[in-house]
Amino acid sequence: MGYPDRPGWLRYIQRTPYSDGVLYGSPTIENVGKPTIIEITAYNRRTFETARHNLIINIMSAEDFPLPYQAEFFIKNMNVEEMLASEVLGDFLGAVKNVWQPERLNAINITSALDRGGRVPLPINDMKEGVYVMVGADVPFSSCLREVENPQNQLRCSQEMEPVITCDKKFRTQFHIDWCKISLVDHTKQVSTYQEVIRGEGILPDGGEYKPPSDTLKSRDYYSDFLITLAVPSAIALVLFLILAYIMCCRREGVEKRNMQTPDLQLVHHSAIQKSTKELRDMSKNREIAWPLSTLPVFHPVTGEIVPPLHTDSYDNTSMPLMQTQQNLPHQTQIPQQQTAGKWYP
Repeated sequence: MGYPDRPGWLRYIQRTPYSDGVLYGSPTIENVGKPTIIEITAYNRRTFETARHNLIINIMSAEDFPLPYQAEFFIKNMNVEEMLASEVLGDFLGAVKNVWQPERLNAINITSALDRGGRVPLPINDMKEGVYVMVGADVPFSSCLREVENPQNQLRCSQEMEPVITCDKKFRTQFHIDWCKISLVDHTKQVSTYQEVIRGEGILPDGGEYKPPSDTLKSRDYYSDFLITLAVPSAIALVLFLILAYIMCCRREGVEKRNMQTPDLQLVHHSAIQKSTKELRDMSKNREIAWPLSTLPVFHPVTGEIVPPLHTDSYDNTSMPLMQTQQNLPHQTQIPQQQTAGKWYP
């Protein structure tokens, strides 16, 4: 009442427009002793008749009913509004009391799994979202509840396997409990970490007389900084450039020295290959050119002299075959053939 929304600790859920709405939650210590008035307004959709009701919630301190041993169970086959029903919650507390055997047992908090980051279940096979129920008692935990802390059960939980709990059969008929998600809290063994704050006089210790910096600043010489940051790297780069220039320019052998160390026959052969390549490239541009010299012999087979071309550039070579026979070559030396004994015919 007097606010645009519910208190932060109070939740409301209603599955369908025709199902009951449920208010649930656990108040904090700041709300103790303050009556909370919930103003409920409803109207009839057919007749638009309006009704208003005030719900007064009186919050009492939990210190009057100490429950230092608290256990939180996760029930997989229940929704929060189903668990809040008095008969269902009474059956669950009865099963826990049968296992725990406390003198006083109360439900401390009931929370939906969706409020803990759970996922909305698929609408198949009547799947439930699950609910967390925290109960408190005044006696230590029973041996059955301590079984979840065994190394064997912890290993099975880490492997996503169902742990072996002897008292699970007392819940299995109505409640499916995930024993890997159960948490046991013993407030009697918790050590208080509160440290008393020693308040002083609020005066800082005397650190001497304050001396502000001088108004006049001395000039600074940046010549040495210039030498270090600019001159030195430039000098190193210049030396490296000179070394590279000497290697690239002064250490080269040159074409003349290479030709002097190369045999003449290899040089002529290399020159002929270059000329042939050039002629083939020229032929690809213009087909009406003279014969390529690559089709003619370069040296005389006997004397070793260079053979001149058979024709000039103005000679008509359209009717000339591509390859010349050895008889048409000038300066060709006839090699005598050895005559065999016997009769021969012209």
